[in-house]
Amino acid sequence: NNQLSFGSHSNRFAYYASLNGNRTDLGLETPTPHVLHDLASGLGGFANLIFNATPNDQLRLVTAVRGDHYQAPNTPEQQAAGIRDVQRERDALVNFSWVHTVSSGLLLTVSPFYHFNRAAYLGGPNDVPVIPRDERASHYAGGQVALAITRGKHNARFGLEGFAQHDNHLFGLTANDGSGTALRQRELPGGNLQALFVEEQYKATSWLTLNGGVRLTRFSGGITETVADPRVGAAIQLPRLGWVVRGFYGRYYQPPPLSTVSGPLLELALDQGFGFLPLRGEKDEQYQAGLTIPAYGWVLDADYFHTKARNFFDHDPLGNSNIFFPLTLEGARIHGWEASLRSPRIARHMQFHLAYAHQFVQGRGGVSGGLTEFEPPEDNAYYFLDHDQRDTLSTGVNFSLPGKAWAAGNISYGSGFLDGDGPAHLPGHTTVDFSLGKSFGENLSLQFPALNLANHRYLLDNSNTFGGTHYANPRELTVQVRYRFHY
Repeated sequence: NNQLSFGSHSNRFAYYASLNGNRTDLGLETPTPHVLHDLASGLGGFANLIFNATPNDQLRLVTAVRGDHYQAPNTPEQQAAGIRDVQRERDALVNFSWVHTVSSGLLLTVSPFYHFNRAAYLGGPNDVPVIPRDERASHYAGGQVALAITRGKHNARFGLEGFAQHDNHLFGLTANDGSGTALRQRELPGGNLQALFVEEQYKATSWLTLNGGVRLTRFSGGITETVADPRVGAAIQLPRLGWVVRGFYGRYYQPPPLSTVSGPLLELALDQGFGFLPLRGEKDEQYQAGLTIPAYGWVLDADYFHTKARNFFDHDPLGNSNIFFPLTLEGARIHGWEASLRSPRIARHMQFHLAYAHQFVQGRGGVSGGLTEFEPPEDNAYYFLDHDQRDTLSTGVNFSLPGKAWAAGNISYGSGFLDGDGPAHLPGHTTVDFSLGKSFGENLSLQFPALNLANHRYLLDNSNTFGGTHYANPRELTVQVRYRFHY
């Protein structure tokens, strides 16, 4: 996993660019403790250019390209049968911005962009009973115009954004029984989104800050939806104590993917016992309350969160296949509390951190869009979703050692995700990570990270909506070398 980056600047022009490449025999999480058919490789580049055309005008260009190749991990039985599925991905982005200072406290930003993404899942010649092929290419073009105003106690932003999307989706299945039976279907869906937003932060007093805004969104694709999402929040700093109490309420809209099922693919879905409903956008309603307590350099932060969703996005396989389609559930709720603790420098050499979360992730009702084989509980009760994990803990210590050296250790615990369809959960799991590093002058540094030091291989999940069964990665030992050079 290598990276080369370089940059420089003058009074009016600055640039930064990087190239990175990777290759590994442990790419995706495996379906068994054995690492079989799991090679991955990738190559990418990034560039950022900034030019001050005038004292009031700045031009910015950000561009990135990326290509990745993954082997789909096998079970021992699949490996012996010669299964050799692969996934190929490509991504490219260009974002240009014109930043204009209209006057003191008034800033205009105009940012057009283009984004391309392609993913192709290709089955191997020995797949049974069918060889899958699923290719999707997406083109996005759009932009954002935003006006930022800073006046006294007011800090406001107004703007609009929009983009058009065009997909090219090819789906195919070929029977591997010698019959020559094949299904091949190409879809060319398109859609667009426009949004208008207004938001402001108002510093009412030295101890009270208010936030508010609204976002109006219109999406048009397989369906057309228009929504208004208000958001409001406040933060109060308690005098003398320095504690900060905060609260927030907001609504969010996530447009649906353009995926659809029709023609021969729809007939196949019906043969498998599925129906297909149009996908609608996810609508979330969220509120949060929290408290930050600083004391003697220590910082304790805790909050309660609750999210209620309609048309909650997930995905499910088509029959007993490795092809997944998006779906939406009628409702979902995610609620719980989380806390973090961060220490100051102890004895000038040690710093401690801890983060803990206790949460519930539940669904309710049937499938409101996408594949519709799933049947909810008859009493319309809440049921656990696959990414429900009750307790998550991460804690560790960083040490500064003599001779410009450092060390860090971290312990991570999870109580276990849902076991199949539940309601039982998988056993809890704990992993330990450790790293050691040293700087040699200003230009050279070495680091030795060790992940999952005890080599604890545990079942991470075994549900459809995660994409299958996955085990945690084995122990990973790495040597990292970083050198800074001048040219």
